[in-house]
Amino acid sequence: MHFRRQIPLPLIYKHLLLDCKYQIDLLVEEEVVVELKAIERILPSTRRRSWTYLKLAHKRVGMLINFDVPVLRDGIVRRVL
Repeated sequence: MHFRRQIPLPLIYKHLLLDCKYQIDLLVEEEVVVELKAIERILPSTRRRSWTYLKLAHKRVGMLINFDVPVLRDGIVRRVL
């Protein structure tokens, strides 16, 4: 599978490019946005951020993967616009 990592994500507001330093952790097959985390629990703000990345990248499918869980399948959240 083709993937790219640490992709800068521009934020354009009213035709101005804002320097927000957003980055997508992984973009798989130019379709799936993957955010990688190692946190105790996924907060609502983390979920909102992943949702925002999907919208800004104009992608439909995203995954949020948290590695700080006893069983990895419990740390995977799939998002679809």
